[in-house]
Amino acid sequence: MTSPSAGAAANRTGTPADGGLASQYRRFVFRRVLCLAGLVTAAVAALLVDIASGPAMLGLLDVIRGLLNPESLNAGTLVIIQDIRLPYALMAVVVGACLGLAGAEMQTVLNNPLASPFTLGVGAAATLGASLVIAFNVSVLGLAAHVLLPLSAFVFAAAASLLILVLSRSLGASVHAVVLFGIALLFGINAVVGLIQFMADAESVQQIVFWTMGSLARASLDKVAIVALVLAVCLPFSLRNAWAMTLLRSGEEQARSLGIRVERMRLVVLMRVSLLTAAAMCFVGEIGFIGLVAPHIARLMLGEDHRFLLPGSALAGAVLLSLSSIASKLLVPGVVLPVGIVTALVGIPLFITLIIGRSRRAAL
Repeated sequence: MTSPSAGAAANRTGTPADGGLASQYRRFVFRRVLCLAGLVTAAVAALLVDIASGPAMLGLLDVIRGLLNPESLNAGTLVIIQDIRLPYALMAVVVGACLGLAGAEMQTVLNNPLASPFTLGVGAAATLGASLVIAFNVSVLGLAAHVLLPLSAFVFAAAASLLILVLSRSLGASVHAVVLFGIALLFGINAVVGLIQFMADAESVQQIVFWTMGSLARASLDKVAIVALVLAVCLPFSLRNAWAMTLLRSGEEQARSLGIRVERMRLVVLMRVSLLTAAAMCFVGEIGFIGLVAPHIARLMLGEDHRFLLPGSALAGAVLLSLSSIASKLLVPGVVLPVGIVTALVGIPLFITLIIGRSRRAAL
């Protein structure tokens, strides 16, 4: 049996205490890594089910054979899997990951649990760019409409982000300033889009409305590669700031006292969020609630440590949009619904549930 004097000496050396803390930290990391592995598994499973689902129902074994051993399937099934279903399903994964990552970063730097990539009006700006091309048949440098439409959406989204960044930087980049600029821009752009719809013909209005609903139908492997490249470039920079963003959750004053340049980090993060959102939306249109709900799901599973929260939010976004894509093909037999409608139908009750759960825990 250890004597009190021996125990005190051990405490002074720090060996048992340090060993206990190290063991707790290892368990902490292991649980988070296990949760991330579960999200990766869920994303892969949702991807395979998304490829298998649709009017021509396929078995999961057929999908796996089509991806790993294409020669084992007939030509018709192979075309369905590789040319139609695969780009559609992969676009859901990369777009969901972009929006989930963007939402997590925005909620942290704005210290607002209701923040999402659409808080700054980036989504509305992309819609404005697409609406101009659709309604007025704009032609620039002889580019075809299918090339000019996503390019215009991207340029307008980036321009809106740049405007907000310039204005917020000139006024100190405070949280309230950024949010208020975003809200004002959102309502202003929506008014302009409404004016364009009022002036456009019936066919153009129908196309604009379809864009605002959000759809994965325009997906192709080339477009998937572009969105995936933006995600691959932005994610390492996000993880590089993980410690600083974790500190920011404890309060701006404490973060500043530890040497974090809060205003500068906020501007850099908002620029990255704008790039992620614009790249995701320029091919699929407006898809809401993924950037709002995915970070809350990841936070419940992984906590506030942004080393795990950021990749977890990206994975949660990928899973949510993949599941929404599956639902869009199964809710109405023989019809593929715009996925933006499904994310709204699923996201609203899910978000209300999260809010109620958070309120109950805060009351305890």
